[in-house]
Amino acid sequence: MALGKRARSQQAQLWIDSRSLPTAPGHPFYQKLNEVLKEHGFDEYVEGLCAPHYADRQGRPSVPPGVYFRMLMIGYFEGLDSERGIDWRVSDSLTLRQFLGYPLTAATPDHSSLSRIRHRLPLELHQEVFAWILTVLAKVGLLRGKTLGVDATTLEANAALRSIVRRDSGVQYREYLEGLARASGIATPTREDLARLDRQRPKKGSNQDWEHPNDPDARITKMKDGRTHLAHKLEQAVDLETEAIVAVQLCPADQGDTTSLEGTVLAAQENLLAVATDPVAAAQLHAQPLQELVADKGYHSTATVAGLERVGIRSYVAEPDRGRRHWHGDEAAQAAVYGNRRRVRGHHGRVLHRLRAERNERSFAHELETGGMRRLHLRHHDNILKRLLIHAGARNLGLVLRRIFGVGTPRGLRDLLAAFSAALARLQQLVLAWLAHLTFSRPSAQPPDFRPRAATHVQIPRTTTPFSPGC
Repeated sequence: MALGKRARSQQAQLWIDSRSLPTAPGHPFYQKLNEVLKEHGFDEYVEGLCAPHYADRQGRPSVPPGVYFRMLMIGYFEGLDSERGIDWRVSDSLTLRQFLGYPLTAATPDHSSLSRIRHRLPLELHQEVFAWILTVLAKVGLLRGKTLGVDATTLEANAALRSIVRRDSGVQYREYLEGLARASGIATPTREDLARLDRQRPKKGSNQDWEHPNDPDARITKMKDGRTHLAHKLEQAVDLETEAIVAVQLCPADQGDTTSLEGTVLAAQENLLAVATDPVAAAQLHAQPLQELVADKGYHSTATVAGLERVGIRSYVAEPDRGRRHWHGDEAAQAAVYGNRRRVRGHHGRVLHRLRAERNERSFAHELETGGMRRLHLRHHDNILKRLLIHAGARNLGLVLRRIFGVGTPRGLRDLLAAFSAALARLQQLVLAWLAHLTFSRPSAQPPDFRPRAATHVQIPRTTTPFSPGC
């Protein structure tokens, strides 16, 4: 074989035969996902939903809505955190081109097109698409809606903490410290002087005093790993029977859990009502949706438990140790809190809390860690929530694919096939070793002779019987 050399320069061809262009066999995961979306009429639904936001005749054709939503789903399935990364990955992959319906001769959508479409389409439309995906889950029996687990986590904002400014005057943080240093008698403060002065100030990172000029929705908060960053709060309601995400809410990071719970419960109710409008999906839902709600200690308060009791939701909210309570004649609140305490301590309550700790945290791990959304690359509340809704919708579609393949992502299917191939190779080795053991363990057996033998010719007699496939 001769040595091949890489071409030092390339000259573009004027004419290319389309039959000579490379093609991909496609990924079975994305092929099946397209089949699921086609079966339920995804493209027709989103095109009709987005039609009022586009011109009827004027202008060039835009990126199809089905392509836009599929590209956001790719962000979850491929673990891509930014729309620039999605753009690069799609343009580089023959498999993803086939998933989107773009041949090799066509240019895939640019990240600026995704941004423009996201600004054009309202938040309510993305919520309707998320509810449509929930309807698909209900049709295949992956949504019950009886028992929901609620939990929240923080997302690092696309904003630097050193760029915050005063809300009242717009002065930057360093300039504000230099003014304090000059007021205390330090004419030319050094960096060490400013750091020493900053450590001595109480409540120096108050959200009432500081904001980021380009992302005012971000809040100064402590992350899960103990660091202080500008962040947003993601709160989700998960169906504890099927692991389907029923509601997604984006809240300020400094908002308490007891305050944000009401919005998440309302969003879950609206989504379940939207699913119930489809007769096939309604038949799969529980007769009494949102009957039970499970949450940790951060969501417990007298007002929260009493409010859930009033709307007919049976609460299983873990109660912190607050000592002896004094009710001052409020029998309704007392009955609600004691009833919640009794249910949490029961066997059913302990089972539900174990499920909540497992399945809520698993959904966050899939979306944010392997799905790549722990660090945000978008700003402002609506932009972030639009991306989060489709991201969570892709995770829900992964549950449908998990029922088919046993895994919910293309990488999971790849790892499953690799593990199956390794197990098959190991089984083959064991069978060969067992056969060799049987051969050499007999007393009169001799090692097999691998010397080549003379070729023998076998004459097959002719027959007049015609060949039939059943022979």
